[in-house]
Amino acid sequence: MDLAARLKVRARALRGRAERREAFVEGVREANARQDPRKIREWMVRQAQSWVPAPCWVVIAHDVNGHLNVLADAGLVPSLGPSLWSAANWVMRHGAEFFSGDLAKDSRSGPGAGGSAIALPLTCRNRSVGALVCLDQQPSRTTPTMGPSLVLSLRLLLEPSAIALDNALALQRAEALSVTDELTRLSNSRYLNQVLRRETKRSIRNGSPLSLLFLDLDSFKSVNDQHGHLAGSKVLMEAAAVIRGCARETDVVARFGGDEFTLLLPDTNTEGAVQVAERIRDRLRASRFLASDGLSVRQTVSIGVATLHADKPRTADELMKAADMAMYRVKAAGKDGIHVAQEGA
Repeated sequence: MDLAARLKVRARALRGRAERREAFVEGVREANARQDPRKIREWMVRQAQSWVPAPCWVVIAHDVNGHLNVLADAGLVPSLGPSLWSAANWVMRHGAEFFSGDLAKDSRSGPGAGGSAIALPLTCRNRSVGALVCLDQQPSRTTPTMGPSLVLSLRLLLEPSAIALDNALALQRAEALSVTDELTRLSNSRYLNQVLRRETKRSIRNGSPLSLLFLDLDSFKSVNDQHGHLAGSKVLMEAAAVIRGCARETDVVARFGGDEFTLLLPDTNTEGAVQVAERIRDRLRASRFLASDGLSVRQTVSIGVATLHADKPRTADELMKAADMAMYRVKAAGKDGIHVAQEGA
C-alpha cells in the first residue's frame, strides 16, 4: 500500500483524533513541563506514526546552535536524505503543507529526490520553527491529500508541540550561552571551573591522570596597539580555532579571560599533555593571522602544564594554580615555550 493509500485509509481515524485534542495537548503539556527537547521530539515522532503508518517519519527543526537539522526520526536511511530536505526546505520557506506522490517528477524537489512525501509545518507564534515529514521510498499512484478541515485540525494539533519544542530549545540555547565565551565560542571560565572540579574528583576516585594546560598568547597587546582591537578580537578567534583543532572531543577548551586559554585533558598523563602543548605551540607558530585582511601576523604562546596523579592528589584550585605558575615560568624565561609544573608545586 503506497503513502497516498495509507493516508486515505487513516483519514477518518485521524480526523477523529484531531477532534479529541485534549489527550494530545495533555501529552504535550507533560513534555513541556520537563523542558526536554529530546523527549518532545521523540514523542512527536511516535504520535505521527500512530496517525499514518509509514516507513519514515522525521522531525526537522533548528537545533540549539540555530542550524536546521534532523532532531528525531523513525526509519530514516541515507538514501532518503534528498527527499527529506526537498520536502522540509519547501515547508520551511512557505510555511505550508507539502504533498507529493512522486518527488522525482516534482518540480519542487531537489536533485536525487524520489518516492512520496507528506510534510507538515511546525508553527510557533506565527513563524515556522520546523517540519514534520513523512517519507516513503516508493512513489504513490496518486498524490497524498488532506481536506482543508483535516489540515486545519492537524495544524491545531501540531501547534502545542511546536511551542513546547521551541521553548525547550530556547532554554537549552540560553543554558549553552551561559557557559560559552561570546567571542570565541569556546567554553568560558565558569564552565571550566565546573568541569575541573568534577573531573578532579573523578580522577582521584578512579586513579586516572588529569592534566591542565594554561596558555597565554605572547605580546598580544602589541596586536591591539598596531592593528586595533577589532583585529585583536579576530586574532583571538583564529587562535581559539587552532587550539580547539588540537583537542579531542573529550577535552574541554576554554577561554579563561583576555588572551588566556585553558585546555583540560581527562585521562592524560604529563607526557601526553606535553605532546598536546607542543602541537598547539607549533601550529600557532606556523599560523599567519589576519590573512583575510591582507596581513600576516605571527603569534606565539606560553604554556604551563600541570598533572594530577592519584598518588599525589591536588584540589581543582591547586591544579589550576600549578598550571598558571608554570605558564609564568615560560614568560620569565623569554616566552614561546612550555613548562611542566613539578608535583607539589
